Amino acid sequence: MAASSSRVMLGPLVAAIDQGTSSTRFLVFNAKTAELLSHHQVEINQSFPKEGWVEEDPKEILQSVYECMERTCEKLTQLNIDISNIKAIGVTNQRETTLVWDKETGEPLYNAIVWLDLRTQSTAERLINKTPGRNKNHLKHKTGLPISTYFSAVKLRWLMDNVDEVAEAVLTHRAMFGTVDSWLIWCLTGGKSGGVHCTDVTNASRTMLFNIHTLDWDPELCKYFDIPMEILPKVRSSSEIYGLMKSGSLSGIPISGCLGDQSAALVGQMCFQEGQAKNTYGTGCFLLRNTGAKPVMSDHGLLTTVAYKLGRDKPACYALEGSVAIAGAVVRWLKDNLGIIQTSTELEKLAASVGTSYGCYFVPAFSGLYAPYWEPSARGIICGLTQFTNKSHLAFAALEAVCFQTREILDAMNQDSGIPLTQLQVDGGMTSNRLLMQLQADILCIPVVKPSMPETTALGAAMAAGAAEGVSVWSLRPEDLSEVTSEKFEPQINPEESEFRYARWKKAVQRAMNWETTEPISNGNGRDSFS
Repeated sequence: MAASSSRVMLGPLVAAIDQGTSSTRFLVFNAKTAELLSHHQVEINQSFPKEGWVEEDPKEILQSVYECMERTCEKLTQLNIDISNIKAIGVTNQRETTLVWDKETGEPLYNAIVWLDLRTQSTAERLINKTPGRNKNHLKHKTGLPISTYFSAVKLRWLMDNVDEVAEAVLTHRAMFGTVDSWLIWCLTGGKSGGVHCTDVTNASRTMLFNIHTLDWDPELCKYFDIPMEILPKVRSSSEIYGLMKSGSLSGIPISGCLGDQSAALVGQMCFQEGQAKNTYGTGCFLLRNTGAKPVMSDHGLLTTVAYKLGRDKPACYALEGSVAIAGAVVRWLKDNLGIIQTSTELEKLAASVGTSYGCYFVPAFSGLYAPYWEPSARGIICGLTQFTNKSHLAFAALEAVCFQTREILDAMNQDSGIPLTQLQVDGGMTSNRLLMQLQADILCIPVVKPSMPETTALGAAMAAGAAEGVSVWSLRPEDLSEVTSEKFEPQINPEESEFRYARWKKAVQRAMNWETTEPISNGNGRDSFS
């Protein structure tokens, strides 16, 4: 009796599954105060079977979700918090990453092809070549996106063309396609025994098969990619009950929120007003600006995407997005590939020890360049090296690269909207690096504002889940949203120096362009070879 009477009374709680590119997290929030009560995190293995290929194991992803859930429930019980107070679960996920599985066995038919993956470069080129005038923006009026290796339809096309099991399952009507959210929700709600095959508007808007105006799958787009509509999940809003958990400690609890990670961060940063923006520093870097109830098309290389639709009968909100492929991934590369640091935290110490890149510039175009260039043939480059350059300068240059890439997408955003941002709201794992935050303010010449609770992506998914009809434990009315404490980094260098460094960066970017081309090159003996 004593144990149960000492339980902490907190009112309703809401949980979030945050399945990212490099890790899975499960977090539990107090629905009234938005306070984070407990969480657990598990790293995800990435495999690189060939140059430019990036895969993850769908079963490992699912297993990591169950592990994070159970560990978090154990931690809550140790804190004397009753897990029966968890009223809903939200899902947020790495976007675009593509899975196909067999609906009868529940088995994945191939590894998940991660959003960063480049194997589809020739597929994308082939698709662009069949457009009038070889225009990568040929489908932008419907999708808001350029034809690129980044989006799911191109990856799905590759799977259907190159993996026999996938092609056969499609022919025999056993195949199910989904992004990570769909895979998780289907598995968690029962899998082959009645699992719900759905996605939300934000994730659907990253496939290139979704019409962002009609908010549904587009028959013409599906025909363009030659993808049968029957394998696609049903598109739902970002906040409604999709189904109930079917196993584990949280069995019976509704899954009632679903948002792609960047949309979830926009919600978690409370960017509900037109013109509000946030930048998330994860594996990649993503700047989203709320454009309200209408999709705005960019003239400067940004994407138009669905920001959220918080209820079946609520209007969709749209955003302009600047997407950078490599941000935190550059830290992982310095650690795993070069071995110049053992942990991510070391990077800040190393860079701070010199305080400058000493004229060294690092363009981490490992997956080509995303916004604002959309140049798949670019590759990584480190330039401006001298005998003086050491690993500390390289560490500093890596941090600067994240900041310069953000400056490029911020400039594009300001040009598109005509109203410059006066400060930048930031979140994501890399924001714990204080040197990076200061550098970002210096390079943008505007203040950078970081909330003291960095898990805004998970918070956004929890808000969507808790606010869903039939759950209604989290109010999204402006007057009910909790006050967020934050820290501000002010620019500390003069704008002239900032502009000089930025101009140098631009020069380095030009040198990274047009590297991996399929044009024949002569190898000096008169024969052509392909690079």
